[in-house]
Amino acid sequence: MKDGLATVDGLKQTDIYQRYTAKKKLAVILLGLLIAIVAVFAVNAGSTNLNPAQVMQTIFGKGSNISDIVVWQIRLPRILAAVIAGAGLSVAGCVMQNNLRNPLASPSTLGISNAAAFGANVAIIVFGAGSIQSTSADAVAINNPYVVTFSAFIWSMAAAFAILLLARFKGFSPEAMVLAGVALSSLFSAGTILIQYFAQDVQVAAVVFWTFGDLGRAAWNEVIILAVLTGASFIYFMFRRWDYNALDCGEETAKSLGVHVENIRLGGVFISSLITAVAVSFLGIIGFIGLVGPQIMRRVIGSDHRYLIPSSALMGALLLLVSDTLARTVISPVVLPVGVITSFFGAPLFLYLLARGYQKK
Repeated sequence: MKDGLATVDGLKQTDIYQRYTAKKKLAVILLGLLIAIVAVFAVNAGSTNLNPAQVMQTIFGKGSNISDIVVWQIRLPRILAAVIAGAGLSVAGCVMQNNLRNPLASPSTLGISNAAAFGANVAIIVFGAGSIQSTSADAVAINNPYVVTFSAFIWSMAAAFAILLLARFKGFSPEAMVLAGVALSSLFSAGTILIQYFAQDVQVAAVVFWTFGDLGRAAWNEVIILAVLTGASFIYFMFRRWDYNALDCGEETAKSLGVHVENIRLGGVFISSLITAVAVSFLGIIGFIGLVGPQIMRRVIGSDHRYLIPSSALMGALLLLVSDTLARTVISPVVLPVGVITSFFGAPLFLYLLARGYQKK
């Protein structure tokens, strides 16, 4: 003992703790810097060549009409949508993995994404929201995106409420909630196939176009809605960070510390489902962000949710922003679906992380 404090290898416990937290804070800061760097590159990259000076002039209101349209109406909303939606999906996955005590939990695990896809099918096929354009470019398009968005949102939240009601009134365990999500996912997939079976080829093409996932659909209105919802949800999650840390130690330990486990779990799953429903209804299906982002950061900084929640949000934002930038530039001027890019990168990365996790055991 020295100065009333225990020491380990000559270091005070306070010094050890400060080093422990400093590494986590450094990881969060580095992620923020990486996002800023990629965002600067993304706003300059694309089929319309703009140099950094032109972009800065446009941002300060001194650009040409073309640069104003490219920067303010196309690239900035897309970049912000990538950052906000990626952060929202990743933090939703982080909280779901904690609340359901399942490292494979994600927004898609509970069938929310499939329910949104079913809702889009209903809007496009039943209510006729898909059509053929008169030009060869973008021949198949969504002619009423707000109907598609509303329908996708309603059905995705219906799936979330179904699972929450089962958990509330039937006392489902976290494992049973995941299995209920798998069952609902299968049910909505079957419904989607049934609707498509009786649809016209143009309607099916419009549905496939929607499910690709496209950040270019996001205008400033959608970006603002996503930002407000994700920001409010992030504040709530950070407010509950100590409860999530307690849940990591087991339900009995959490209850002994005064945590109302059922309310915390249902609240976390509901808000995570709400974030996912809004993001998917606006942008389409974007896979693996909510699954891989939290898993990467859990291995980098551990399970302390004081740092895991913000770092997971930043990692999700970085992953989706990088994926969308690649989608826009890899074979420019053709823009690839961002959902394809996230799946191509996310699936192998997740398998690698999964394999490493089992090797450690």
